[in-house]
Amino acid sequence: MPKVVQFCAPRSVGLVDEPGAPLASGQVRVRTLYSGISAGTELTAYRGSNPYLSKQWDAERRLFVDGTPSFGYPVAGWGYQEVGVVTATTVPDLEVGQRVWGIWGHRSEAVVDAAKLAGQVLPDSVPPVAGVFARLGAIALNAVLDADIHLGEDVAVFGQGVLGLLTTRLAALNGARVIAVDAIPRRLALAAEQGAVLTLHALEDAVAERIADHTHGRGADTCIEISGSAKALHEAIRSVGVAGRVVASGFYQGDAVGLRLGEEFHHNRVRLVASQIGGVNPELSQRWSVERLQRTFMELVAAGTLDPLPLVSHVMCASDVAKAFSEIDERPAETLQVVLDFAGVEGE
Repeated sequence: MPKVVQFCAPRSVGLVDEPGAPLASGQVRVRTLYSGISAGTELTAYRGSNPYLSKQWDAERRLFVDGTPSFGYPVAGWGYQEVGVVTATTVPDLEVGQRVWGIWGHRSEAVVDAAKLAGQVLPDSVPPVAGVFARLGAIALNAVLDADIHLGEDVAVFGQGVLGLLTTRLAALNGARVIAVDAIPRRLALAAEQGAVLTLHALEDAVAERIADHTHGRGADTCIEISGSAKALHEAIRSVGVAGRVVASGFYQGDAVGLRLGEEFHHNRVRLVASQIGGVNPELSQRWSVERLQRTFMELVAAGTLDPLPLVSHVMCASDVAKAFSEIDERPAETLQVVLDFAGVEGE
C-alpha cells in the first residue's frame, strides 16, 4: 500500500496509507526515492501557523479573508522537493528506470502528468538526493533575480539556512560580494564556503553598522532577507544604502514585531520587494518562468557549478517523519536540509 505524510494536528505528523492512483494516458508512475522537508512553508503546517489554516484565501480577489479556513487538519500530501524513479509510463519521452525530480508531495508513489516532468530527468552523474533541491534552488534564484544584482555590488543575505546558503552561492555566482548574516556559527562557516566575503553574527555583531563600515559608509547595494524573521527584515532595511533595495523572500508569520517602518525605511527611501515562488519578476516574465528557474538551478548542479549536498544534515526513513519534523522544529542549530528516504516504506 502506498504511503503519504499527513499532518494530523499541530505538531502531530505521521505516515499513513494512501490508495494507489490509476495510470491514465499522458501520465507516468513514479516511485519516490527521496523527499526534502521545507523548513519554512511545511513547518508552518506542522506548527499550525500557516494562514490557510485560519483564513480563507480568496483566489479571485487575491486576499485572505475571515471565515471558513481554506483547509484544516488532517492535511496530507504536502511537500515540494521530490525525486524518484519512473516505474510505469504511457509516453515515449519518459522511460521506466529514469530518475526524475518534481513536485508530488511526501508520498511513496505518485502518478504525475508527464508534461509536468518535461526537462526534469536527473542525469546519471548527479546523486539522486540532489534532486530534492530543485524547488528550493528556484526560490533562491528567484530572490537573486528580484534583487537585480550587478557585478561588484555588495549584497547582504539575512538568514543562512538552506535557502540562505543557496542564495549566497547564487548571488556570488552573479558577481556580488556577499555578506552573510545568521545567528548560528555553523551556518556562517558554510556561508563562507559558499562564497561569502564577510560573515556577521545576527545577535553578537552590530550588523548594519558593520556593513556600513565594510562598504565605506554606503551600506549594502541590496539586501535579501530569506529567514522569515521580521527583526531580520528590519535589520536588512537598516543595512541597505539610500534608495537601496531589500528583497523580502522569507515566509513571515504572525505580526511583524520588531519591524519599525518609521525609521530607516522611511528616511532612506528604501525599496521593499516581495519575492515568492508563485511567479517571477514581471519585468522578466517574458523570458523567465518558475519552470526555467528550477531547470536552471539543476543545470548548475549537473555542471558542478553548485553542490547542494553539503547542506544535507539528515537523511531519515520516511517512517520517522515525526522525529524529522521535531528535529527541525526544536533543534534548528543542528539541522539544515532534512531528507526523507522512502526505501521500503510500502512494506511496513
